[in-house]
Amino acid sequence: MGHLGDLIAAAVVVLGGGLLGGGLLPGPEFLGPVDGPPDFGPDGSGPGGPSDTALDSPLATLALLVVPAALMFVRRRWPIPVLAVAFTGFVLAVLFGLPSLGPGIAAAIATYAFAFRARRSVVLAVTAAATALVVVLSFATTGWESTDSRVFQVGAALAIAAALGDSARSRQEYLRQAEVRAERAEQTRDAEARRRVSEERLRIARDLHDTVAHQISVINLQAGAASGYLAQQPERAREALATIREAARGALSEIGDLLRFLRDDESADPAPERQGIEGIDGLLDRMRASGLEIETEIQGDLSRITGTTGHVVYRVVQEGLTNARKHGDGHEARLCVTAGPARLRIEIDNPVAEDSERAQGDAAGAGTGLGLIGLRERVAAAHGTVSTSRPAGRHRLDVELPLPREGGSA
Repeated sequence: MGHLGDLIAAAVVVLGGGLLGGGLLPGPEFLGPVDGPPDFGPDGSGPGGPSDTALDSPLATLALLVVPAALMFVRRRWPIPVLAVAFTGFVLAVLFGLPSLGPGIAAAIATYAFAFRARRSVVLAVTAAATALVVVLSFATTGWESTDSRVFQVGAALAIAAALGDSARSRQEYLRQAEVRAERAEQTRDAEARRRVSEERLRIARDLHDTVAHQISVINLQAGAASGYLAQQPERAREALATIREAARGALSEIGDLLRFLRDDESADPAPERQGIEGIDGLLDRMRASGLEIETEIQGDLSRITGTTGHVVYRVVQEGLTNARKHGDGHEARLCVTAGPARLRIEIDNPVAEDSERAQGDAAGAGTGLGLIGLRERVAAAHGTVSTSRPAGRHRLDVELPLPREGGSA
């Protein structure tokens, strides 16, 4: 496309200058001496015959067509030199009475190429200087009494070409910036999509861990109890087996929901519904059925705890009681939930054996296991805090979460 444009520009210079250059933009030889009023031809119609100083050279006329036309093929690579040569040729053609339309057309085309590639301030300065010089030539060719509109047209053409070139450059820069913004927005959308997928999969992994850890803990404890009760207390053994069956059914159901969601990439269904604070009563019943004695204390209005905060509360209670059942001593735990005006506090503590290395390791290394790591991440995502301590032979888990203002939602 670039070579075709160069060829068209060269043809315009040759044809325009060759066909029209002899009469449209005559040099001073048609206008008479520059130190007096212009002479008129024999028919009185205007500037007519050439002056005695005219340079009627076929070679010079040919050069004023061929050289500007050849410059059109390199105007994009060297816009400033091409403009300087073409404009100089136009000025010389006017001063020496040679056909000036060819170099004038070439100067206008070169001005467009120059304005398309140079800074606006430079284009303005160069175009203003060239236009001013053309105006001076226009006055000079008429004896400084008026302007020659035919010479003045080249100045107007230079100004118009500069404006068009600057406009085209601004348009190209705008399109380039729009393309860059679009690419950046696309990259941002892709990164955001990947981040959301990663967060969703991490959330599902946490839910899966919590489900498996809780239910397997219940199954393990009840299996041990059933084996002990089987000979002497078959009724209690059957109760333990029923608890095992119920825990296994619940675990399989939750795991199946999560796996179906993960496998079905084309599904538009949302992720499986997450347990909220309304599920805590059922959780406490299951933990009590597994043999853990739980003392509960609820203070404040829990109706404001919904959405993500409610799910975090459920998982905090589940993880805390599961750890108390697995690692505690005495099969008992205390749960205290306090809902204040702006914050919710959850306290779970249970006794631990003073001489139990496992209990000491759990208490001292709180947060190093997958369960507590996931718990910390959940609470941090809800802008809450987690702390653990071991006062007086008891392991204590403290969690604080922000609550919405009255009338808001978590």
